[in-house]
Amino acid sequence: MSDSHPNSHLVAKSGLFAGLHPGMGIAAKGMVAAFVIFTVLNVDFAGKVYGAVRSWIESGLGWYYITAMTVMFFVCVYLMFSKYGSLRLGDDDSRPEFSNFSWFSMLFSAGVGIGILFFGVAEPIFYFDNSGAFGYPNNPHADLNGHMDMNIQRAVDAMRVTYFHWGFHGWSVYVMVGLCLAYFGFRKKLPLTMRSALFPLIGNRIYGPWGHAVDLLAVFGTVFGVATSLGLGVSQMAEGLNVLFGIEPSIFTKLMLILVISIIATLSAVSGVGNGIRIISEWNIWLSVVLLAAFVAVGPAKWLMSFFITSIGDYIWNVVPMGFWTANEPGNAAWQGGWTIFYWGWWISWSPFVGMFIARISRGRTIREFMVGVMFVPTLIAFFWLCMFGGNAIWQEMNAVGGPGAAGGAGVIETVRAWNLPSALYGTIDNLARTSWMGDMSWMIWPLSALATFLLASWFITSSDSGTLVITTMLSMGDDDPPKAFRIIWGMGEGLVAAVLLLAGGLGALQTASIAAAFPISFVLLAMTWGLLKSLKEDPSASPAVDPNAIAPDGTHITQDLHA
Repeated sequence: MSDSHPNSHLVAKSGLFAGLHPGMGIAAKGMVAAFVIFTVLNVDFAGKVYGAVRSWIESGLGWYYITAMTVMFFVCVYLMFSKYGSLRLGDDDSRPEFSNFSWFSMLFSAGVGIGILFFGVAEPIFYFDNSGAFGYPNNPHADLNGHMDMNIQRAVDAMRVTYFHWGFHGWSVYVMVGLCLAYFGFRKKLPLTMRSALFPLIGNRIYGPWGHAVDLLAVFGTVFGVATSLGLGVSQMAEGLNVLFGIEPSIFTKLMLILVISIIATLSAVSGVGNGIRIISEWNIWLSVVLLAAFVAVGPAKWLMSFFITSIGDYIWNVVPMGFWTANEPGNAAWQGGWTIFYWGWWISWSPFVGMFIARISRGRTIREFMVGVMFVPTLIAFFWLCMFGGNAIWQEMNAVGGPGAAGGAGVIETVRAWNLPSALYGTIDNLARTSWMGDMSWMIWPLSALATFLLASWFITSSDSGTLVITTMLSMGDDDPPKAFRIIWGMGEGLVAAVLLLAGGLGALQTASIAAAFPISFVLLAMTWGLLKSLKEDPSASPAVDPNAIAPDGTHITQDLHA
């Protein structure tokens, strides 16, 4: 880090931690090592501890998560249309660093890319099913509407719940974190770290223990969120290699996938945002368009388009009531804890990482441009993706011999009931090619499966390299070009954590711990939101422009400066 950086006095100038805050660097490594060792030494015990914390949160604090998410959703809507919308995230004369296409590509890649590819088939099918095979209703929202049969009404309900978990409420968390960090980092010239958003509340104490604790919490969520996602994501990639080449999805195969992906992601992080991360993100979008186009063209295109419009309308009509719904009946409460509260925890735990990356690529944009771009564009893309993937699977089940879920039918519901989620995507591709309106398109199974597997890897690479950049930015006290050596250490470190946990069988346990970490992070997010609103209210640039030659009621001239 050069001495010209506004926070250079906070980091070491030489030695092992040159370019980083020494205390933060040591604490971060110690924290990661401690949690990995604790988990690996006794996976069952660690899983029970993490699980107990998560169960307590899901069963006793669901109302709190619902309230927190709803508050951030409505604050986002307010800011979008407020007088603050014209303020720039940076100096008044600053302009965006990236084109809209590059910006949207990176937003989508970091935020939800690999998630909707993994869950795009399995989640809508789970909500469409009515078997209650897991001990609670598959979709209480559909059941409460009386839509018990697996028909088009239940299908629309299934997509509505899927949109709800991947839609505006979740993205509002990313928006708030990204907006806070971009505003305080680029406009107020504070470090581009989580601690800076608390400046309006605690002042210079952000540079002390409270600030360190907030940033370390963000590092925890990022490291273990990325590592557990990589470990679990390679399961689907290994399934793809099995479909494509007959390679057994063994532990060795998964470890090799982790190694290759970690190396590529680290190289991308070292090359920086403007090169590797941007280029891979843009290629992801183009390849995703190809895969999406195949699902639309080969599948029941007219039905899918009609289903998309209907389900989007249903979501928009119900999004606010769904955001306030709190289950009381035991079965529904178990579903809400296992799905909605789980998702809210997952969004919150990932928000420091994704929000900071969004801030990093949004310098120079206005608040309104930022709000509309981050809230709506990735969300609408995700909705279309989920509907094309989930819609195809639902259509296949509804038109299968024997009806939805029947033995020997489409088989997707059976796969999800067996909780073999990695196979649901490939089963849908197989059905798509064999039941196309164009006739037998079996020749497409291999290329579509190959493209899906490649995208799983490349989407994850963009999440991993973004996470590496975010971690090193926080540890370097906001330097947007942190030392490359530490990008390599943390990039490969994420892969090492994933590999160790995969070998020890502790990935699921630590994923649970990551979700539990969302509880303290949620308090930080609410404090950040309050601090942002407080600071915006006091920002002189947000005042309405006044003509300096205007005459006040008492006859004197008004000399207030004009603000663009």
